[in-house]
Amino acid sequence: MAEGRVRRVTSADVAREAGVSRATVSYVLNDTPHQSIPAETRRRVLEAAARLDYAPSAAARTLRSGRSDVVLCLLPDWPVGPEVGALLGNLSAALARRGMTFVAHPSTREDRPIAEVWKAITPAAVLAFEDLSAAEVAAMRAAGVASLVALLGRSRQRPGELEVPQQRVGRLQAEHLGALGHLRLGYAYPDDRRVAIFADPRRDGARAACAGLGLPAPVTRTVPLDADAAAAAVRDWRDAGVTGVCAYNDEVALAVLAGLRACGLVAPGDLAVIGVDDIVAARLADPALSTVTTDQVALAEYLSETIVEVIGGRPAPPGPGEEITRVVRRAST
Repeated sequence: MAEGRVRRVTSADVAREAGVSRATVSYVLNDTPHQSIPAETRRRVLEAAARLDYAPSAAARTLRSGRSDVVLCLLPDWPVGPEVGALLGNLSAALARRGMTFVAHPSTREDRPIAEVWKAITPAAVLAFEDLSAAEVAAMRAAGVASLVALLGRSRQRPGELEVPQQRVGRLQAEHLGALGHLRLGYAYPDDRRVAIFADPRRDGARAACAGLGLPAPVTRTVPLDADAAAAAVRDWRDAGVTGVCAYNDEVALAVLAGLRACGLVAPGDLAVIGVDDIVAARLADPALSTVTTDQVALAEYLSETIVEVIGGRPAPPGPGEEITRVVRRAST
């Protein structure tokens, strides 16, 4: 053994420590049914495993059960902000409660072929947030790996796709401003094309809401996270008669508020502003920022339950209701 390398504790070590056979250790630690293990023996095994800090090998567990307990999440090239971070954290916790291990892998196809990633991990399921090709899905199916795609904007689904709609977010923003009497709306689009998968359907939702209310389509301007650039967008909106702005997210909305201050204007009197995500800074802004928030715990529960059901060959559960997304009104509107 190389100097400095620590040997992994095995079930044989636990067996010697507890004075039992390796089979008994396996029965106890795997809670094998139909095995009569005396309570005292079970206690000795568990205490020995705890003393030795024994962690069963994932590979061995897979061989025993014939199935991995890993769910691999393929993340596109997204900035991992508060909302994405909350979804990943909640999804990891929800899957852990179901006995699964969650592994998130941020990458693009240009960095490494998807097949290389999932074959290296041999997961029970792959959760992707962008389309998988028919060849990729077929390869996973042939290997016994369940594949699921979580949609972010499209409303029509194909087999193996989960709808996580973003259009409702933009629709709620526009309906909120419309209900307050704003007849000409703007849309603050982000300058980071990596988040277009979120931004485009949100903008589409705002457009659809305006059409339903008999209002013209929102005046879209790209708003960087820079006060001077945001001020230019504010001036454009004012010239176009815009009185209320739907922002892609809270950070872009905060940029709009900074642009208003740079122009000597205020929200909501000169321009009402609503964001998305309800980040902490939104509540601390001056004025406090109205926003649209999604119950990320409920969304993670839905995704995790669906993953477990699909792995087991059972039908996916119904999706969460629209009530998981709602408007939080504050002073900016």
